[in-house]
Amino acid sequence: MTERAAEALARLYDLDLTEDPGDLDLILALAGRANGPVLELAAGSGRLAVPLAEEGHEVTGVDLDEAMLGRARARADEAGGAVVRRLRLVRDDARTVRLPDAGSYRLAFLPLNSIFLMGSRADQAAAVATLAAHLAPGGIAMVDAWLTDADDLARYDGRVVLSWVREDPETGRTVTKLSSADYDATTATVLLTTIYDEGLPGEAPVRWVRS
Repeated sequence: MTERAAEALARLYDLDLTEDPGDLDLILALAGRANGPVLELAAGSGRLAVPLAEEGHEVTGVDLDEAMLGRARARADEAGGAVVRRLRLVRDDARTVRLPDAGSYRLAFLPLNSIFLMGSRADQAAAVATLAAHLAPGGIAMVDAWLTDADDLARYDGRVVLSWVREDPETGRTVTKLSSADYDATTATVLLTTIYDEGLPGEAPVRWVRS
């Protein structure tokens, strides 16, 4: 993936989540209960890490995507110096990272279906092992995952559906999101393809695709 494409997809990820999925209140409550340093794997663009730091928590966010981390840094800068000081962002792999302060975190979590991006059960187990390796005794581990049922999977037949049409406030362009999910029962995996078309009315759109 080119740097331009990575930056576009990171921006469009944030546009996708302008409608709050409802997990921030839960994470803030868990962090308050944990009462200590917080580790977020697959921290992305800082959607959760920055509000946690704004609430006074010491937060470390780990992600492989430099474009996502760039948006997280910008979000922290916008929130102010106190947030920047409380937030450490690390580019690394959630499956293998071992931070120098492993064993000191009171809360460690994988947010919003990130576990599904791990391509195999071994990868998923490795990410959970990373959570365990970084927790202090008595710390809290949390994996946020949507549990599908047979009816959900039956709809994953490769059809392309319209998800939404929105204006991107950063560019002023209209963005149309299309998505397709294809479930393979033999491997118990889903191939998810997301298509973003963006442009001004009457102009040819630019298309970004992620599978």
